[in-house]
Amino acid sequence: MGKLYKISGPVVVANEMLDAKMYDVVKVGEEELIGEIIKLEGDKATIQVYEETSGLKPGEPVSTTNEALSVELAPGLLRGIYDGIQRPLDIILKKSNDAFIKRGTVVDPLDRSKKWEFKACVRKGAKVKKGDIIGTVQETDVIEHRILAPIDGTVEEIHSGKFTIVDEIGTISDGRKKHSVCMLQKWQVRKARPYIEKLDPVIPLITGQRIVDTFFPISKGGTCCIPGPFGSGKTVTQHQFAKWSDTEIVVYIGCGERGNEMTEVLTEFPKLVDPKSGKPLMERTILIANTSNMPVAAREASIYTGITLAEYFRDQGYGVALMADSTSRWAEAMREIGGRLEEMPGEEGYPAYLARRLAEFYERSGRVKCLGSSERFGSITVIGAVSPPGGDISEPVSQNTLRVTKVFLALDAALAKKRHFPSINWLNSYSLYTRSLDSWFGANVAKDFTSLRNEAMAMLQRESELQEVVQLVGPDALPEKEQVVLMASKMLREDFLQQSAYSDVDSYTSLKKQYLMLKNIMKFYHSAVYSVDKGQQVKNLQALPIIERIARMKEIPEAKLGDLDKLGADIAAIGEGSAATN
Repeated sequence: MGKLYKISGPVVVANEMLDAKMYDVVKVGEEELIGEIIKLEGDKATIQVYEETSGLKPGEPVSTTNEALSVELAPGLLRGIYDGIQRPLDIILKKSNDAFIKRGTVVDPLDRSKKWEFKACVRKGAKVKKGDIIGTVQETDVIEHRILAPIDGTVEEIHSGKFTIVDEIGTISDGRKKHSVCMLQKWQVRKARPYIEKLDPVIPLITGQRIVDTFFPISKGGTCCIPGPFGSGKTVTQHQFAKWSDTEIVVYIGCGERGNEMTEVLTEFPKLVDPKSGKPLMERTILIANTSNMPVAAREASIYTGITLAEYFRDQGYGVALMADSTSRWAEAMREIGGRLEEMPGEEGYPAYLARRLAEFYERSGRVKCLGSSERFGSITVIGAVSPPGGDISEPVSQNTLRVTKVFLALDAALAKKRHFPSINWLNSYSLYTRSLDSWFGANVAKDFTSLRNEAMAMLQRESELQEVVQLVGPDALPEKEQVVLMASKMLREDFLQQSAYSDVDSYTSLKKQYLMLKNIMKFYHSAVYSVDKGQQVKNLQALPIIERIARMKEIPEAKLGDLDKLGADIAAIGEGSAATN
């Protein structure tokens, strides 16, 4: 038992802490506020407190739990709404009848009284390895929760039936003694969960967003950052990924965002319908809410809490999409804590270890071969939003994030003002997964998918160069072939890259439809160039009715993709008609 010695905002110092260890969770003051030891010097412990510290006085007691900051893992996580240290906000609201969490509130993260229907997958006497599935629980209508063996050994007893998460469901012997097994386990948030092998990024995460899937693909188990100024569409883009990406579990971390934005997430997410199952999206979602008016120290913990929950479902063999919104607020929390600790600041006041912390977080992503005797694969795809002041990505958080992430989706305020959404700048964005995913696209979409994409990107870059000339002399002064480039690139921008998140048809586009849309636009370009070579004037091409049909491709439902093939045949006839005329 120690005593408070010094209080400085979210950071306090206690003396007489000889029995404490680094990263121990401690209870601070008479109200037993939750904190974590982040520095030890002799008998003095520096503690970051995850609750408001106003009113604390020197001399108040401080006691260590001798346990590191951990999360509870068991059925009941899905549909949960937690704060940064896994306190269930909906349960706290019912318990306190107050809009704000009272200091010192202690609530179990998971319900100890609810009984779940457990179905054993192994029999008495079976040999199991750590990570083997020993039973399942139908947690929601769409997700089967898989209970994993905590150790290697022999199953001495296993029971099917209704149990709470703390009831014994069986015992496993490791050869020396029997170990009681229940559905609940705990895991330290700063310690990555183990796996057998991390796999190469050769499978894409299909998001249904054309500019991402076609031009800047994300690997399943990959990392992506979305930097952009306020109002450029970071949150909506992450919502689209959460709703449409081909993953089974979504973990959404609101890390230090404004209260009104997080409130919108908390109220709108439960209303979203999962397009795959027709059930509410919350059936496979965990929300972690840590707004800007909550204690700063809890922001840092929220990121680790979220990634640990994601790893737990990855180990069950699921694909997980983790949305962190935004890591800039997380870095600001580290900067404040570092200042309170009087650490030597790095660039712009951020701690010198900022790059290492970011790298450690993103390193916990990946597609892996899970522990266990049977072959099982899971993945965590981390998509982190970055909020650079004024959209200036030269600041430290953006730059250090760029060093460790492989996909960069640069949101552009100018595009957002033009109501071009998603406002991802196609000239500033990039994906380092493109080459490793090309063989997958060639085998599963079309052999010429990569060549089409490269040709389209070259056209967009050529348009950017031509726009500088157009601003000086006007488009009519350009050679007719260059005018065709401008006409076709406008189709790419407005009819392919632009996509409405509010349209039932346009919100999601399958890879096959993306390919057919892109193929038709590029086919029009080649037909138009051929027509110009045969003497056709560009102004006559611009008046063709087929241009409106190309603009309406995005409105064609997935069930009628044959209409896109017919449109392609009609586009090809343009060039044939020009040849016949001549």
